[in-house]
Amino acid sequence: MIDGLSPGLVLIGGALGIPFLPGKWRHAYMLALPVLGGWQLWGLGHGVYGQVEIFGYALTLVRVDKLSVVFGMIFLLIAFINVIYGMHERDRLQDTSSVIYAGAGISAVFVGDLITLFIFWELTAISSVFLIWARRTERAYAAGMRYLIVQVGSGVILLAGIILHLRATGSIAFDNLGVVSPATLLIFTAFGIKCAFPLLHNWLQDAYPEATVTGTVVLSAFTTKLAVYALARGFAGTEVLIYIGALMTAFPVFYAVIENDLRRVLAYSLNNQLGFMVVGIGVGTEMGLNGTAAHAFAHVIYKALLFMSMGAVLHRAGTVKASELGGLYKSMPLTTIFCIVGAVSISAFPLFSGFISKALILTGAADQGRWAVWLVLVFASAGVLEHSGIKVPYFAFFAHDSGIRCKEAPLNMLIAMGIAAFLCVAIGVYPAPLYALLPYEVDFEPYTTGHVITQLQLLMFSVLAFAVLIRTGLYPWERPSTNLDSDWLYRKAMPAAVGRFMEIGGAVRDAVLARAQNHLERFISTIYRHHGPQGALARTWPTGSTVLWVAVLLAATLIIFYL
Repeated sequence: MIDGLSPGLVLIGGALGIPFLPGKWRHAYMLALPVLGGWQLWGLGHGVYGQVEIFGYALTLVRVDKLSVVFGMIFLLIAFINVIYGMHERDRLQDTSSVIYAGAGISAVFVGDLITLFIFWELTAISSVFLIWARRTERAYAAGMRYLIVQVGSGVILLAGIILHLRATGSIAFDNLGVVSPATLLIFTAFGIKCAFPLLHNWLQDAYPEATVTGTVVLSAFTTKLAVYALARGFAGTEVLIYIGALMTAFPVFYAVIENDLRRVLAYSLNNQLGFMVVGIGVGTEMGLNGTAAHAFAHVIYKALLFMSMGAVLHRAGTVKASELGGLYKSMPLTTIFCIVGAVSISAFPLFSGFISKALILTGAADQGRWAVWLVLVFASAGVLEHSGIKVPYFAFFAHDSGIRCKEAPLNMLIAMGIAAFLCVAIGVYPAPLYALLPYEVDFEPYTTGHVITQLQLLMFSVLAFAVLIRTGLYPWERPSTNLDSDWLYRKAMPAAVGRFMEIGGAVRDAVLARAQNHLERFISTIYRHHGPQGALARTWPTGSTVLWVAVLLAATLIIFYL
């Protein structure tokens, strides 16, 4: 252990050697990095380390407390699993960027000041975009550019907020800020962009499904959960987050129902699950914040498991379009089982991880008497079962037989999915170790008779509703399509409006120029008749007439050029 060294810097520094190592040695080396990062974290007690002064600002590189530890531990764990999952690939660019990205995310949760946070905030954006571009398709390149613009833009807004906050308060401490000034509103907005708030969320559904098989799994773990951590650290108890989070849980359900791309379905589902965490932050009580941290921990694992299963399908079948899949349980039985484990975990079935974490948030909302929000969360829970718990495994592995016959997922993928599936069950069956990691003491028992029966009733009703809709043909059948989301405004409507404006402006300019040219020609013709070779000016001031012509032509040229 190195005193004062952030666990994330172990990964960032170690990533510099990845491009120079051959295949098997490279992956063994990559596996060692999160292990070393975990060992470094284990040796750090709670406290502040690595304080340095740069340009008169006191930076805190490492701050270890219970909130940062729970996020740091899950980031290190998923970084280890991700390396196993990606061992079948031989892409040095993807390997290097994924480790730097993980290291930047881990480093960000341990910083104690806003300036250092900004540095790692931007490093996550720059390093993660290569996981999209590594797919090397035109769609991936375009999606990566849009993703980069949004993520760097979030950083620019964050920096502006930090500067204004520093000028107003003289402090760069990263503690509870609250939305109390224009500066903290900017910081709040920057966190909201990265957390995929409603109307700021489309970068997620746009970019994640275009990344590589491994890249999507890595992306699902860090960016949005870093934003959740930042909101929990800086804006716990901010009431507006309750309503933002409730909206986040509800609206993705409708998009996920009609979406054909199953990785995009999971991206909408990710947005839905973030909403639960944001509600917990907005509630701001010990129960609410414990629920946010626990749900983030569980979510990273089961969402990665679902993305890994769909990545395995894409790797073997060549598609994740629901309209093109079905019957894959015959070819990929283990992947099917692992996908179902992830599906029941995200749906919060008893004995699985989602059950013991989501219950904390629901209880936190109920304890404050926010029954309308509680009902929205219950509705969203039923929706999660429909689109992630049933739709994804049903259309990928069952439904109609697509006739696709392929190999089971590679061994390394199966091992990674197996580890994640085991953790989903272990946390659900025995949540005490996770509860012990949470920021506050947990006084909550998830496995009460009333809670278990109520949750099972909700889940069984959702299953019955899905079955009835399928049998009656009322469920939207999967077909090739493109769903319109709010990104249509800036990807289609705005460019079309700008193009039309430019077209009208060009027509107006051409008309003005034509009219001006006509007047100019008449003016020159008049001058020529009166002061030309037969005119008085030509007989008396021939040089002056020439200068006048040159001046007129020069003025006309300048007018036409600047118009």
